[in-house]
Formats: sequence, C-alpha cells, structure tokens
Amino acid sequence: MANLPQLGDCWHMDSVDAILRLKPTLVIGSVPYKQETVAKLLEQPLNFLAMNPRTLSDIENDIRMLGGIAGRAASAKGLIRKMRAAFASIQKRAAKRKPHVRVYCEAWPHPRITSPPWVAELVKMAGGEMIVPAGQKVTEEQIAAAQPQLIVLAWAATGNKSDPNQIYRLPSWKNVPAILNRRVHVISDELLNTPGPPLMTGALELARLISE
Repeated sequence: MANLPQLGDCWHMDSVDAILRLKPTLVIGSVPYKQETVAKLLEQPLNFLAMNPRTLSDIENDIRMLGGIAGRAASAKGLIRKMRAAFASIQKRAAKRKPHVRVYCEAWPHPRITSPPWVAELVKMAGGEMIVPAGQKVTEEQIAAAQPQLIVLAWAATGNKSDPNQIYRLPSWKNVPAILNRRVHVISDELLNTPGPPLMTGALELARLISE
C-alpha cells in the first residue's frame, strides 16, 4: 500500500484528472463523499461503484464484496472475523458497567448531523446509548432535551480538528450534563466515519470515553 499513489480524498479534490491519469478500471466511492466530485467521475467512461453502508452488517457485506472483486475473498473473511472479535471484546468489558451512559455523537455541526447508524452500534457495545436518531439532522433543542452525559465530536473530513469550544459556548446547552461536567471530546473522524477496519480503534476510543 505504501507504494501506491496517494491522491487525497473526494472532499479535497477539485479535479479528477489525477484519478484519470491512473487509467482505473474501477473507481469505488463510499459515503460520505462530495457529490460534485462523484458527478465529475460519472461523466467519464469508467466503472464506478457507489457504496452506502448504514450498519455494521452492511460494512461486513461491503468487505466481502470488495474481497471478491479483488480476488481476496479469504482475506476479507479474515478481516471480518478480526473486527467481530475486537467488537466482542469491547462489548464484554462494557457489559460489567451499568447503567448505560447517554451519548451524543456528531458528524457535522452546520446543520447538526448525528454520526452514522454504525456509530450508534459501537456506542451501544461500548456501554453507551445514543440519545437521538443516528445519521440524521437534529436540532439543538432535541439534543438539549435528551440530556447527553457525553458528547463526542467526529466532524467529517476534519481529522481531529472538531472544536469542543463551539459546543461549550452554546447557550441552549448550558444545562446539559455533558457541558456541566466538561465531557465534550473529539475522536478523529476517520475512526468513526470510515466504514471499515478503523472502526476497531474508534470503538476502543468510545469505550475509553464512556468509562471515564
């Protein structure tokens, strides 16, 4: 992998020329992606596979499919087993902690969008409970009313640059337990928003924050 060309991601790529110069036989796009970049790719005479997983089960199915396409079906099955084992270990440790911590995970601040549904699954296995629907637009009033005890920011395509100070300054959230107890934390977005192996590390980070 280290010897392969690194082109960035579709959020920061204004031109598809760099992709086209590689003469790909297949381009794979997985959410979240920039619609303008995908539209430019679809104008080209190439095969484009759009992926839109919602759950951990969907992610496993996509890994199987990609393994088949690449001729690495056995490796794909091995990766799925590894991910399942990592998640089971986290869930086993979290099962000893009661009650569940009320958690709000945010994927984007303007408008406020909650983290994908698979993140809600990770939160649950880590000993928490997502207090608003996952993968949807929500209002500040909804979140305030739900009274989260922990707020996790993983803003898409920002790495670890989500800004907790924006959250602490919100007047409508001043009485939210997570604000009062200074429990607003950042998890690097690729660890929660990437539908694949990085979720193992993301789940560990969630478990660490929930157990504090």
